[in-house]
Amino acid sequence: QVRLAESGGGLVQPGGSLRLTCAASGNIFSVYAMGWYRQAPGKQRELVAVITEGGATNYAEFVKGRFTIRDDNLKNTVYLQMNSLKTEDTAVYYCNVKGSTGSRIQLTGFDSWGQGTQVTVSS
Repeated sequence: QVRLAESGGGLVQPGGSLRLTCAASGNIFSVYAMGWYRQAPGKQRELVAVITEGGATNYAEFVKGRFTIRDDNLKNTVYLQMNSLKTEDTAVYYCNVKGSTGSRIQLTGFDSWGQGTQVTVSS
């Protein structure tokens, strides 16, 4: 079983910054992709940013130039640096990790979600 521990959410004023952290633990053999999604009240969950095991990144248009995703493969941890925050960035942010558990003899894929962390941007 893979567990995700998120941290770093909170209340910040418009124009401020926050950094989210998500650490994956368990019998992880490899990680294919790590990403962040968000869900605002009354809206569907949407992709914010994702990074693959090869280091390729993909950002939603509404965060390009403001948010940066990076990972630490040795720690199975992903970070989301959020700068120039806007009120419309207010949402619950969820970490997602895709990979495999087990050993080279037998691998099992997983697609795990964190519990979510609240980000509120308000003056």
